[in-house]
Amino acid sequence: MALALMGGIFFSQAPEFAQQYRQRIGGALDELKILISEFDAQANHNGLDRQEALNIYSASSERFLRNRGEAMRRTFGRYEALAEQQRALTLAPPFTKPFVVMRNPDSTTFANAWRDFVPAVPVDFAGLVWAASGLFCGWLVAVFFGAMRRGVVRAVRRRGRIPERSAAMR
Repeated sequence: MALALMGGIFFSQAPEFAQQYRQRIGGALDELKILISEFDAQANHNGLDRQEALNIYSASSERFLRNRGEAMRRTFGRYEALAEQQRALTLAPPFTKPFVVMRNPDSTTFANAWRDFVPAVPVDFAGLVWAASGLFCGWLVAVFFGAMRRGVVRAVRRRGRIPERSAAMR
């Protein structure tokens, strides 16, 4: 019973973690959007589009500028990846959101969400389904270990190492 309860409690947190991860994605996207908007505004102010500005960085003889251009390319890529994951989380049914997070998590966002994760009591249907799934999985683990224990005890008794319990002990 204890394993079933622990499984239920553990699994019930999956939707809450997905929610907190999604909130962190939103914050990261807001900050990245500011960086990207500033970059695009500077490029436009100088009569360039984003790609032309990045090409100037890449063609520079200065290593610092080439590195800065690569950093901006990574920023654009991370923004797109996070935006795609946010779209997937928004469109996913509540039960599948934890799987969306685990499919391809952003390592920084995931680590920070895990570090600051605050467990919550599941009050929505998805949380309750995950809790019930955890209860079931915990129960299965308990049944498995109980069956293994009984099998080992029977095997040892057959070899004569542990005497049968007396009728009075049963």
